[in-house]
Amino acid sequence: MIVAALAFYLFAGIVIAAATMTILSKNPVHSVLWLILAFFNAAGLFVLLGAEFLAMILAIVYVGAVAVLFLFVVMMLDVDFARLRAGFARYLPFGISLAVVLLAELLLVLGSGGVHVAPAVAAAPVMPGMTNIQALGALIYTRYVFIFQAAGMVLLTAMIGAIVLTHRQRPGIRKQKVADQIARTPATSIATVAAPVGEGVTL
Repeated sequence: MIVAALAFYLFAGIVIAAATMTILSKNPVHSVLWLILAFFNAAGLFVLLGAEFLAMILAIVYVGAVAVLFLFVVMMLDVDFARLRAGFARYLPFGISLAVVLLAELLLVLGSGGVHVAPAVAAAPVMPGMTNIQALGALIYTRYVFIFQAAGMVLLTAMIGAIVLTHRQRPGIRKQKVADQIARTPATSIATVAAPVGEGVTL
């Protein structure tokens, strides 16, 4: 119990420190690296709660895709960050007012004794000894299999739409013709040429 409490305070402290450094770092690359550290420690908190699936998703999706994408975009784009920071003072009053509203909402929730949630009813019986990932997989691929497939089709449609919208035809570029390559035979690919002595062959 003591080890779990120490691990919780360690992960939570690193998450808070990394999130603070993400905001306060002047270098955007350093901000992304602090954000990755915060994601990893948040995944550790999920593991302590017994939600291994959420921890894995947080590490794979957010760290492996989103944060790395941010890092590459920040490093590859020539963004004038001095110009972006120049308008910070102009939006400061709006940011402070928004922070005050969020703080008031948090204090209201904490002052009312927290959020009371009704006890959840298990959507499917969980076998003894079944892990969190096994129970979630058994539920998704049985009761919600059609919804899961529909969500996959929606994401596939969005991906195809993004490719179609961003694809541009570039003139003067030779495209690969797979059908012509597959249909080639030795007779159409190899030519025997009798070159005169002392002369080259021009194809």
